[in-house]
Amino acid sequence: MPTAQGREVLGWWLVSRVALFVLSVSAPLLFNRGNDYPNVWHAWLQWDVWHLKAVAEFGYNHGEPSGAPLAAFFPGFPLLVRLVSYTGIGYVAAGIVVSAVASAFAGIYLARLAQYEFPELKGIGPNAAMIWYGAPVGVFLAAGYTEALFCAFAFPAWLAARQGRWARAAVFVALASTVRVSGIFLIFALLVEFITSKKRDWLSLPWLALPAVPVLGFMAYLKQIHGSWFAWQQAQEKGWAREFTWPWISLEHTFQAASKGHFSPDRSDWTWMFRAELVALFVLLLLLVWLFWRRSWGEAAWVAATVGAFCTSFWIYSLTRATLLMWPLWIGLAVLARRRPWIGRLYLAVAIPLAAIWAAGFFTGRWSG
Repeated sequence: MPTAQGREVLGWWLVSRVALFVLSVSAPLLFNRGNDYPNVWHAWLQWDVWHLKAVAEFGYNHGEPSGAPLAAFFPGFPLLVRLVSYTGIGYVAAGIVVSAVASAFAGIYLARLAQYEFPELKGIGPNAAMIWYGAPVGVFLAAGYTEALFCAFAFPAWLAARQGRWARAAVFVALASTVRVSGIFLIFALLVEFITSKKRDWLSLPWLALPAVPVLGFMAYLKQIHGSWFAWQQAQEKGWAREFTWPWISLEHTFQAASKGHFSPDRSDWTWMFRAELVALFVLLLLLVWLFWRRSWGEAAWVAATVGAFCTSFWIYSLTRATLLMWPLWIGLAVLARRRPWIGRLYLAVAIPLAAIWAAGFFTGRWSG
């Protein structure tokens, strides 16, 4: 049975899911400008959901059925979607189910991790989960995206690492590494945490090799069907312009994209999103400073590796979504809100309308990061 803390977290999870459902059936009707009456049940089938659905349905060796190279997507999430789809509910609904269960599980472990890190702040755990569920980009924890499932593995992994339970941490990081490329950065962070931890146990060191197994296995599989160990990276470059770019050049490209009319007058949503990416970058750099100040070396390694990867593409984008993976951010915001209540109220005043805007943008097919 869930603890009182767990029940409170699940309460926030349920409230946020209801809010997103209301938006999903309202936004397509309210913002429709087409000639056809919108099918609100298709609101969840947007952007990467198409590609992840295609992987679940066709695998990796059937060309580009969704119009993009599918090798860019790791297999963990599509595999679960395929398994759930055998119930007959369809691939899109299966993705929503996987994300729903995963986000509930991840929220519970985010609360446990927050309470473990700050035991002196009673009730900080559910607050951290509430802030996470209410994130401006929280719609991606409900849609058929990989964020919720990754967090469902990454959050308990980090709690285990902080407790010195290295075998358990390695197993969860290995599972996270099947879901998205961010698992590689999590492997790096786990190694840094082990080296700098007062609870390190050298007899557990061999366990830290486990997370590399699914990554190497996926690369070997892609080598067999695409002829390259790095087919996933090549797919990222081809489909999403993620070729290596020096950070200062990437930042220059992003500032250009964030300027008025850079693309065309009718693509103001792109301008808005690139400005949001710059805000996300600023927030994560502040987070990194805080983690260095606290000497949280493992978490700093995680944030730095992730930010570094996003800042070495042609331009910085999808960093807004990546904030959902940053458990130190949501825990830190919960601590700030507890110690400075006005900050908590300000966060809610900004985050709630932004979350509604982001969700409405996603459900109506606008680019939303």
